Amino acid sequence: MGDRSFFPPEEIAQIKALACQLPAERGIPLSRFSITEIVREVISAAIVPSISDSTVWRCLHEDAIRPWFHRSWIYPRDPNFIKKAGKVLDLYARQWEGQPLGPRDYVISADEKTSIQARIRKHPTAPPCPGKPMRVEHEYARGGAWVYLAGWDVHRAKIFGRCEIKSGIEPFNRLVNQVMSQPPYKTANRVFWIIDNGSSHRGNPFVERLQKKWPNAIAVHLPVHASWLNQIEIYFAIVQRKALTPNDFTDLQAVEKRLLDFQARYQEIARPFNWKFTRKDLKEKLELVGDHIISQYQPAISQDSITEKIESWDEIIEPVPVYAYT
Repeated sequence: MGDRSFFPPEEIAQIKALACQLPAERGIPLSRFSITEIVREVISAAIVPSISDSTVWRCLHEDAIRPWFHRSWIYPRDPNFIKKAGKVLDLYARQWEGQPLGPRDYVISADEKTSIQARIRKHPTAPPCPGKPMRVEHEYARGGAWVYLAGWDVHRAKIFGRCEIKSGIEPFNRLVNQVMSQPPYKTANRVFWIIDNGSSHRGNPFVERLQKKWPNAIAVHLPVHASWLNQIEIYFAIVQRKALTPNDFTDLQAVEKRLLDFQARYQEIARPFNWKFTRKDLKEKLELVGDHIISQYQPAISQDSITEKIESWDEIIEPVPVYAYT
């Protein structure tokens, strides 16, 4: 029997439902479904006697079902995820504790980009030419690595950075001093430092060190597993794409020169990032991913709860996992 041009809605719904299952749930030894494997399983399950790959693709395309793709997500362990992340999102929106930031308030997003290697290629890179892309030798010698520490002034689009042999408390302190020792930050009313929970700036010890040295500086920690809310990561992605890929350097000093020269070049055209993600978006995102948790976990928020009123997980009687996309 040949492939039919029309399938009743009930059969289409079953095909889509099958595609929205994990192969393991059906006892199939696959990590994810492809169109060919879905067709095979649809016929094996007697949903239809015959169907073409293109017909299945059209059915799934109607609802943007693409089981051959996957995304990583991560389990936020911080019980105050929404509350802590909300403070950072407020700062991006020029707010702090319900009040607008003043003209002498500044927001710095900072972090380290670790293990930037100097890969010394065994043969010179060939430049592009008509019909051929740049060609980079596969084999290389390792010439050491830098840690690139950087701070991004969120609203003024100013970038500050330095290279260090290793990460740690003292290297990060040097970045803080580099920024805070110059105007306008030295004499600012408040300078908010948005950081993650890395060991060089983790918890209350960093808060105390920062305020002891710079009384006008305020540390604002992101919740665990929320580096995707740190704007400096956007700049690091730009650095990786434009300055470090492909990685081809003569020595470690050439890496440092590239990083700092690119920093100066980028500063010439830098503009504040067009950040649109708000507290409301965060709550909607957490609510959305609650619908896509694998079966052995429960959603963070029940369908009938009012998420707008939840300030932290402490308000949930029986706290359960929240998942967020990365």
